[in-house]
Amino acid sequence: MWPNERLINLFDIELPIIQAPMGGSVFSDMVVAVSEAGGLGSLACALLSVEQARRELETIRRKTSRPINVNFFCHQQPGGDSAREMNWRRRLEAYYVEMGLDHNGTVLSSNRTPFDDKMCDLVVEFHPEVVSFHFGLPDRDLLARVRRTGAKIVSSATSVDEARWLEDQGCDAIVTQGYEAGGHRGMFLTQEIFTQVGTMALVPQVVDAVRVPVIAAGGSPMRVA
Repeated sequence: MWPNERLINLFDIELPIIQAPMGGSVFSDMVVAVSEAGGLGSLACALLSVEQARRELETIRRKTSRPINVNFFCHQQPGGDSAREMNWRRRLEAYYVEMGLDHNGTVLSSNRTPFDDKMCDLVVEFHPEVVSFHFGLPDRDLLARVRRTGAKIVSSATSVDEARWLEDQGCDAIVTQGYEAGGHRGMFLTQEIFTQVGTMALVPQVVDAVRVPVIAAGGSPMRVA
């Protein structure tokens, strides 16, 4: 039925559709709906506590026995830079005054937690069929624990170099994220944004560079090569 069934066979799904693991927007109900429809439902855990992730996974496993994907971030937590913060506060002070805001107040931000031992414990406990990562891969010990569960391992690449690196580390499939992709950039081998190319250019380059299945981020359904 499909011109390329490598990904369908790899993930044991019926349709070449992977629901994007959108942190803060997708929870157990959508994951279950997509998996039950024959695609691969994906739970984003970067914005969830261990307890929240456990509750979502308990609900998912109770409502579907079909394959699911659980997604994690592998970024390095940024350190504080008080001098830089004071500089931008000074430059914006006039706007704070104009709007009647306290320019010395605390600035709230979301906390995206990188994959760690506690989240890995959940992977071991719930055995998701696919585990995907963003911003590279976790350290070797954590990755080995995930691999021992039998999960297929996926990560995103924003360049050919990143795709080759991911394949060398044993990824079973690679998601290509072009320059125009929404939200955060999954760059991890470089922070130079000018090196990034669009999806239509990136996908064929990555397909030529690696042997594992390649997934184009964005669109419906995702293109698989």
